[in-house]
Amino acid sequence: MASPGAQTEKTIHKRRGRSGSLRRIETAQHLTGPFLSQTPIGSNTPDSTSSPVGNGFPRRDLPMGLWSDIKSGRWVTEPASSFKLLAVPVMLYINWHVLAPYVAPQVPNPFEPLLFVSHHIPTSTPDDPRYAKGYLDLVFVSYYIIFYSFVRQFITIIVCRPIARYFGIRRQSKLDRFGEQGYALVYFAVMGAWGYRIMGQLPTFWYRTSNFFIDYPHWDMKPELKRYYLMQSAYWCQQLIVLLLRLEKPRKDYTELVAHHFVTLWLIFWSYLVNMTLMGNAVYMSMDIPDAFLAFSKLLNYMRWGKSKVVSFVVFLCVWTYFRHWLNLVMLWSVWYEFDLVPETAKRWSVKDGVWLTWWMKYQMFAPILLLQLLNLFWYFLMWRILIRSIVKASMTDERSDDEDDGDADIDALDGKNE
Repeated sequence: MASPGAQTEKTIHKRRGRSGSLRRIETAQHLTGPFLSQTPIGSNTPDSTSSPVGNGFPRRDLPMGLWSDIKSGRWVTEPASSFKLLAVPVMLYINWHVLAPYVAPQVPNPFEPLLFVSHHIPTSTPDDPRYAKGYLDLVFVSYYIIFYSFVRQFITIIVCRPIARYFGIRRQSKLDRFGEQGYALVYFAVMGAWGYRIMGQLPTFWYRTSNFFIDYPHWDMKPELKRYYLMQSAYWCQQLIVLLLRLEKPRKDYTELVAHHFVTLWLIFWSYLVNMTLMGNAVYMSMDIPDAFLAFSKLLNYMRWGKSKVVSFVVFLCVWTYFRHWLNLVMLWSVWYEFDLVPETAKRWSVKDGVWLTWWMKYQMFAPILLLQLLNLFWYFLMWRILIRSIVKASMTDERSDDEDDGDADIDALDGKNE
């Protein structure tokens, strides 16, 4: 028979195991905005050292140096490391620009494709320069994957953590999520505004969908459109790295989130390949603007701004409905019924002529947009269910601790959508 001391130790171990399992369950951070509990103001909960985003300082157990940063993948999590990788091409570009006129005046700057868009069309006019796609675009995207790693970690660690602590957030997981949403707000707000500006220069403004297909192929891009498209590509590639390496704690909707990323990348690369960037800009717009409202709502929730966070969530829900569902259906309708507006000479697969819209491409375009709609409906259903339940239960403000929240399965299923 076990001694009383052994029984006490066993009981404590059992309780600790149960508590640990609770802490491993994610609370919903994705679409619930105003409906989640937060770390109480003034909480003295100590920071964890297991933050998935790191602390922003180089690890002492890894060798220092540029090659070590690349080989270890340290640049993904440490802003100091990614900054070094970003600075080297900039310095080489400047040195070449300064010295080349005296040494090799006829040789183009080999570092320029890393920083600026390539494949300028020589026959385009100086007042309306145009660019084609090409293999150097992959170099540009690779550089800006590192750029987004730096920006993400800089905003998350350097900018947002002091703000979060100012509002009384102490728990490490909450600090990480506050930073993630701060980064999301900056990115989606900037890219949403930039996408709107670009669409204003195109015949597709505001969702004049027939112009997706009229005068196809749209292979010669304005420089701003091309940069915008490649910057978006780099962002989604970088976010996929974050997701697959699990640099953030896995969410309850991890499977749906991975599916969303792959569908998005499918749309990005195929639309760029087959010269459907005008439609791609429209799809980006329908995704970025509501995600900016989502991130803003979640930040207000973390800061415990009572009425403001509720109002922001309602506004977000309206914006999401219009952009993620109505405009998505508009684009689905366009692909299905306006595809035949493509000129007859372009309804073939000819790489050298830049035309790709053979008959089956209609279905290849329709399928990923439909998949996005289905994924959005999954989150949309959960959003409304949480909203209705919160109103019915009068639980718009919940004072429970993180551990008590961890068991809410409905909220768990919404976590992480705009990551």
